[in-house]
Amino acid sequence: METAESLAFAETLPKWLPEAARNYLMHTARGVSIRALARAKDCHASTILRQVRRYENLRDDPLVDDALQALSNCGAPRNCLTSKDFSMQLEPNTMTTVQPALIDETRIREEGGRILRRLCEAGAVLAVAREMEMAVVVRDTGGETTRTAVTPREIAQAMALRDWIACEDPSARIARYRITAAGRQAVKEMLGTPLTEAGFVRENAIWDEEPTRRAVTAESPLTMLARRRDKDGSMFLPREYVVAGERLREDFELGGMSAFTVAHWHGFLMGQEVDTGEPSAAKDRALAALSDLGPGLGDVVVRCCCYLEGLETIEKELLWAARSGKIVLRIALERLRRHYDRMQHSDLIG
Repeated sequence: METAESLAFAETLPKWLPEAARNYLMHTARGVSIRALARAKDCHASTILRQVRRYENLRDDPLVDDALQALSNCGAPRNCLTSKDFSMQLEPNTMTTVQPALIDETRIREEGGRILRRLCEAGAVLAVAREMEMAVVVRDTGGETTRTAVTPREIAQAMALRDWIACEDPSARIARYRITAAGRQAVKEMLGTPLTEAGFVRENAIWDEEPTRRAVTAESPLTMLARRRDKDGSMFLPREYVVAGERLREDFELGGMSAFTVAHWHGFLMGQEVDTGEPSAAKDRALAALSDLGPGLGDVVVRCCCYLEGLETIEKELLWAARSGKIVLRIALERLRRHYDRMQHSDLIG
């Protein structure tokens, strides 16, 4: 039978928590019987039992275990599954009675969706070290490992609880997660476009007055170019150029800039006064880099690295000669690399 205490506990659980996880916590953390849960959910007791067993087996997963432990102990997690932007400042003697605000569905879909899109890329995994607060998306690019995104640990925990990601080896010191079928389905629903047979959304960017919706592809144009070689056998794009392009894309996404239109970006690159929305550190970094590049170079970098447009599409849109796009992109990435080198040197001096 559900007591007033267990009902109050249920109210503290985040709304986005899967029903099976909610039932697991009600049974293990508050002692509500399998039969009582089944009556409340109007289902057979065996259904609840399977849910409980499934989440008990998932406790080997470090992200799932940490999240369930926090939820079990507090009803609302104190140190995980919380938004650092909205966390309450707690006095030491109130830590056990006052709880931070939980992350909500909007933040999970925005931040989690950004990470899922990165995990759709070939060779991408989400790496989580037990002692680190941040989870990192890395991608193997032909023997080289490139960081493509970072996210707070609480977002990774929510993604694991919702079965969007799964761990290959939970016992490893650094746990590596790959996107699941449920994660790919979540991407499809977020973008509102059908998946291809390979499991990726393929969509040309729309450069008009409507907000641009970025594509999710198996590989970004930058990654594919990074495998090409010049006639002398050297790499067409040095690794530091690729890293610079990925760094811009990360700031671009973190700054929430992908919804801007081409007219918006063209005006900014031409030096016009343009409203770029609410300020953020990531947005400021991206704007500084694009301002340094200017029109032409900035156009090709935004389209290729941030909106994932293919070079042929870029050449047609910008009325460039065929096969000229990759040359301009290489020049732009070289300048972008120099920009980031200067910023790093400036930070060290300061």
